[in-house]
Parts: sequence; C-alpha cells; structure tokens
Amino acid sequence: MNLLVIRHAIAEDKEAFAASGRSDDQRPLTETGRSRMRRAAEGLRSTCPRVAVLASSPLLRARETADIVATAFRVGRVEIVEALRPDRPFEELAEWLRRRLSPNDPDDTTVAVVGHEPHLSGLVTWLMTSAMESRIELKKGGACLLGFDGEPAAGEATLRWALTPSQLRALAD
Repeated sequence: MNLLVIRHAIAEDKEAFAASGRSDDQRPLTETGRSRMRRAAEGLRSTCPRVAVLASSPLLRARETADIVATAFRVGRVEIVEALRPDRPFEELAEWLRRRLSPNDPDDTTVAVVGHEPHLSGLVTWLMTSAMESRIELKKGGACLLGFDGEPAAGEATLRWALTPSQLRALAD
C-alpha cells in the first residue's frame, strides 16, 4: 500500500477569519490557494497516476483541497474521515488505513489523505520512525508518498518522496 499525504492548500488568514465569529472548521481556501492547488494536483497525478481511495479531514479547507485533488484524479467520492482532524491520535488513522487493505488489492494501491499541519508531519514521522515528534514539514499544498510492505503501523513506512507545492506545480508544466 502507498499513502499519499497532502496538506490542504492556502486558506484564509486564521486571525482575520476568527474575527468573523465563525468556527475555524469553516475556514475556506483562498482563490490563490484553489488556483495553485489545481496545478499542484496535476503535478501529483504525474507522480502517482492512480488513487484508489481519497479521504479528507472534515474541516472545510481540507475538503475543498480534496475536491480539487478528486477532480485531477477523477475520483468520484471523497471520504470524510474524523481520524484526519488535527487533534486525533495517529493510531486512529493507521487503523482506518488497515481497514482499507484487502488481500485482492495490488501492493501498489494508493490511498490519498488530505489534512492539516502539524498533525500530518507528525503522522508521517510516526509512520516512518515511531517517534512522536515531527521530523518533516509539509507546506500548504505540499505532499509526500509513503510506502508500506505490510500493514500501516508506527515505524513501518518508507518515504518514497516529498515535494513542495512549487515542485508539484512545476511537474504540471
């Protein structure tokens, strides 16, 4: 199994949005964020041509990013996954991933997830090393690909690549 980890694109300013009185869960992408993510998603497709499952955090900015990725990959449905909320334990997402494994799936099946920092970088570090402290940084709209030879669990992932948003957009050209 491969796990494509994508950080949501550029969203509205956190402090300015908070002044509106609305929940941060409802903070949307900016137009620049949407535009850049469309190009980055095309670049993602050149590195990883097929996604079997696409999941998103329930927060609006992640869902909007996942919708852009879904269009690029021609994925019909984005699954909303509570385990991708920024405050959830990493084991919760690992368990969700294990439930996606099937004996009939090829080893190169790719599951894509869209979420938030610092949760995603912590998750990636934990999956690679079992360490709880983050050792990588995912920029807004950036992504990395992890590979698993067996079941997804702490310390079992191999980093296949990590790309910044500008690198992904360059791959789209």
